[in-house]
Amino acid sequence: DQAGRRRRKADFRGQWVLLYFGFTHCPDVCPEELGKLSRAVALLEREPGLPPVQPLFITVDPERDDAAALGRYLRDFHPRLLGLTGSPEEVRAAGSAYRVYASAGPKDEDGDYIVDHTVLIYLLGPDGLFLDYYGRSKTDAQIAQSVRRHMETYEPLLD
Repeated sequence: DQAGRRRRKADFRGQWVLLYFGFTHCPDVCPEELGKLSRAVALLEREPGLPPVQPLFITVDPERDDAAALGRYLRDFHPRLLGLTGSPEEVRAAGSAYRVYASAGPKDEDGDYIVDHTVLIYLLGPDGLFLDYYGRSKTDAQIAQSVRRHMETYEPLLD
């Protein structure tokens, strides 16, 4: 994570998670989606009695997104937003677990590049299983409403 701690999926067991895959050099889509994710979490936090939601960001660009880069980038979003990176193999494995497409484009004269990737926010239940996803057309209020509905009807599939 951005503090240099190793994390595993099991670390989030028992928690509701909103998860987004992106990269810190993204010019527009990632900041918009992380802002929306952050606002949805803040809306849910205002409702007494609801369990907390852990916002999570996993980079699709481990070549540039080390722990320090994640720390600098994520300061602009929800204060509990946790950023994850790892080796290219670890990042690929995390992405493929959610069927995330990610492909780095050609480098420009400065060596900079854009990463084309899946743009979805994933909802994981306390058992760590995928429950829902939200595309770019969903608002923060619609996401919060959906998460609330999932919380109200949640029945664990795993013990």
